[in-house]
Amino acid sequence: MVFRFGWVRLGTATAILVVPGFTATSVAVAQTAASARDAVPATATATATATGTPAGSAQVQDPAGQVALDPNAPLDAMPDIGVAWPDLAASPADPVTIATTTDAVAEARYVWRLDGIDGIDNTLLKLRFRQLSTLNANDGEVANAAQLDRRAREDADLLNSLLRAEGYYDARVSTRVEPGAKPLVIVSAEPGTRYVFKGVTIDGLAAAGDKAPALAKAFGVKADDPVNSDAIVAGEAQLTTQIGREGFPFAKVGDSAIVVDHATRTATLDLSVVPGGAKRFGRIVALPGNRVFDAGHVQEIARFSPGQPYDANDLDDLRRALVQTSLVSSVEVRPIAGARADSVDIGVKLDPAPPHTIAGELGYGTGEGARAEVSWTHRNLFPPEGALTLRSVIGTQEQLGSIVYRRNNFHARDRVLTAQVSAVHINRDAFDARTFTLAGSVERQTNIFFQKTWTWSLGAELVASDERDVIVTTGDPRRRTFFIGALPTSLNYDGSNDLLNPTRGFRLGGRLSPEASFQGSVFGYARTQVDASVYHTVRDGIVIAGRTRLGTIVGAPRDEVAPSRRFYAGGGASVRGYGYQSIGPRDPNNDPIGGRSLTEFSIEARVKAFGNFGVVPFLDAGNIYTSPLPKFTGLQYGTGIGVRYYSNFGPIRLDVGTPINPQPGDSRIAVYVSLGQAF
Repeated sequence: MVFRFGWVRLGTATAILVVPGFTATSVAVAQTAASARDAVPATATATATATGTPAGSAQVQDPAGQVALDPNAPLDAMPDIGVAWPDLAASPADPVTIATTTDAVAEARYVWRLDGIDGIDNTLLKLRFRQLSTLNANDGEVANAAQLDRRAREDADLLNSLLRAEGYYDARVSTRVEPGAKPLVIVSAEPGTRYVFKGVTIDGLAAAGDKAPALAKAFGVKADDPVNSDAIVAGEAQLTTQIGREGFPFAKVGDSAIVVDHATRTATLDLSVVPGGAKRFGRIVALPGNRVFDAGHVQEIARFSPGQPYDANDLDDLRRALVQTSLVSSVEVRPIAGARADSVDIGVKLDPAPPHTIAGELGYGTGEGARAEVSWTHRNLFPPEGALTLRSVIGTQEQLGSIVYRRNNFHARDRVLTAQVSAVHINRDAFDARTFTLAGSVERQTNIFFQKTWTWSLGAELVASDERDVIVTTGDPRRRTFFIGALPTSLNYDGSNDLLNPTRGFRLGGRLSPEASFQGSVFGYARTQVDASVYHTVRDGIVIAGRTRLGTIVGAPRDEVAPSRRFYAGGGASVRGYGYQSIGPRDPNNDPIGGRSLTEFSIEARVKAFGNFGVVPFLDAGNIYTSPLPKFTGLQYGTGIGVRYYSNFGPIRLDVGTPINPQPGDSRIAVYVSLGQAF
């Protein structure tokens, strides 16, 4: 049966209660003071007489004469409508006006305030309250009195829970609403005394032997510390991490149990730990479903070997290294029972990622012209991790085609084997060269996942190059073919804090390439180059960066060295403000001819202007010399300003420079666009 109740205002204060299936009865719920005590409605009198109830107590009878409803009985509360039931027992001297919900309580926007917790030195408490507060969540919206009361009570419960989590078990929280055009809701707290731990017990930790003190220290919570749920949760996490680092792969850390004593305002904490025994690494095992690398290659990547003490950090490092290969979509690395009681095997399951990559690059530089590069890579064509890349460059002054084989983690972690065949045509003001190269190298590289302090490379090259330059004394053009064998090597130290956008530290690198040339006659020489850079944060958002580069060629005169193997200066990665390779000695046609030694300096201020944008004023200097040792005289200076957009994958660079002391024929403006900082 469905009951429908409706309140209708009649005259001064008469209401009609309609109940389907029963006789409709008019009940006087409020009258004027003069008539309230004397006047009794006829229907009410008749009902009272029939039931033997005193007049004025009005009941409703069904057709059978049974009493079905007592209007004086209290009605059940009706939650969430913002209006209470009318009080039928109100004094006749105080007339009751019964209104609809919208008339009963005015709605208005409100403000709220939290009092009483300023003395608690915990910004996280206030932050959590604001994040979870019902008053704050609905701030700015209209609300009636009942809604304000409900929200205030919810926030009072919230604040009480947060204070208990901080150890204030005797806290008292109250609420009140101050009326006005904008009602003010105040949630006020009296935190009381903060409880402290009387005792902290970690059961089972003694089974860890001499490592127990370090594990107890990792938990961190001790007697006389304030009761704080965050500290306990953090302690459990730290203990779980540390117990894995100490060689216990199957350790179990239970949940903390806290017993509060209100009489002494203290608490005790009990925690159960089952270390499970220290282990040593066993072998790596491929779990069912593994579809990328076999266990042997995973062992090459891992930094641990069988027999070493188990350390959970090594498993985390292995996970990151496997992800870094870009050949897996998901990684599972977990300890499993080993063949011996004191060993633990490592189970690995890898799901494959799409193996193909298509990449592109666009760039422009004054003197270099426009340049577009595209490449296609199959990253696991020759398992494990044997990648084949087809690369092409199309530019106004450079065209290239190459095939590159690259094997990552070659018989050791972070070791890369590379072999390539390339054909390239480069047309510069200094020379025009058509070059065919066979090259290979073994190197230890850095990457965005693991920035390495030390990197190195060992390589070999066979080069056949048909090159055009001019006779320096006459300016007449000539073409020569060079056959070159080289053994390039490098060693670099990276002490900076970031691979793409360093803000502190320094870098130092050296390159040495002994070379033999078979042009006309056989002779040898050595190319050496040293690079150094330093980064210093002056204050937040301002970094001063400096760079120097020195180079030398010893063992052969400049004219005997192929033009493409000489030193040049000028351009976006050299002395900005000048065209690419335009600095240094020039031939009678005013084209650069390169040299046997090189000196460069750069300094710039990297200023984070607003948002992800920054400005970079810079000053560069450098020159090329015909002597075998670099000098510091006759430097060409360039200055300008750059704009940086700091994207998620590194800064995008736009530099505009101008030469301070240009040579004849130098442009007044040079523009450079690329990815990454200049150095």
